[in-house]
Amino acid sequence: MSLLNVTGMPLVDLDGLHLLAAALCSAERGWPVIPLHPGTKRPAGHPERSCPGTGRCEGGHRTPEQRATTDPELIQAAWARTPYNVGIATGPAGLLVVDLDVCKPGEEEGAPDGAASLQALCERAGEELPPTYQVRTPSGGRHLYFTAPPGGELTCSVNRLGPHIDTRAWGGYVIASGSTTPDGAYEVLEDAPIAALPHWLTALLVEPSQPAAATPAPLLIHEPVTRRARAALEREVAAVTATAEGGRNKRLLEGARALGRFVAWGDIPRDVVEEAFQAGGETAGLSASECRATIRSALDWSIRTCQPRDDAA
Repeated sequence: MSLLNVTGMPLVDLDGLHLLAAALCSAERGWPVIPLHPGTKRPAGHPERSCPGTGRCEGGHRTPEQRATTDPELIQAAWARTPYNVGIATGPAGLLVVDLDVCKPGEEEGAPDGAASLQALCERAGEELPPTYQVRTPSGGRHLYFTAPPGGELTCSVNRLGPHIDTRAWGGYVIASGSTTPDGAYEVLEDAPIAALPHWLTALLVEPSQPAAATPAPLLIHEPVTRRARAALEREVAAVTATAEGGRNKRLLEGARALGRFVAWGDIPRDVVEEAFQAGGETAGLSASECRATIRSALDWSIRTCQPRDDAA
């Protein structure tokens, strides 16, 4: 069913009124919006390769971020006939959104999801995140909205803060509440005021990545360990440092899980294992926070599920 304008032409489908309202609500907050193809996360409009060079692109192709608007008339016109999903251009909106993903099917059991990685990051830093506006995603993840710090342009990141933690800022966008995909709806989880991005978290996002060392430092173990545990630790850490980009976090998870049983059996202290894998993971090129979250999750799982020594194969 649709409404009609004064000319008798369809104005907007009743099922899409909430999407128009969502777009206008975001614009009222000062968040420029872009239309996304109905039921998807993909921006509507033409890509650069097929830009006609007319209209708003007359002076050159305009990206979705550049086309984002808070103009109610433009929003009404865009959503008048099509129930577009709503994208929020985070950079122009002055936002930094922390995207906490869930684990994907097929990932190793015990792998940390975004929420667990963020909790580990906060505990390691001795900090807490302030209450802020949050949106639940259809997959069960969360978007945490923060105002970006002035005087700089934070860009998007993938897994920089830890496994399954992405951030959206300049160059990206997030899906606004009220939008839907085949997996479900984006819904407000916490309708709190937008908090400022904490300084300690900002520092982690602007800190330049450290280049990987050419070779890992030798393991210096000063505490008593069994010969078998030492050999296993050296072998697994070496394997982590030698793993190419794309499989490093998975190999770190596997290595730490393999050592968990030796910790459970009392063959090696947990802190020795954590320090060795932390050094190996950072040498391989992983971020410090990503290493900490993965190692902690892997050891917790391995120790919890470890069989007694006599029953182990």
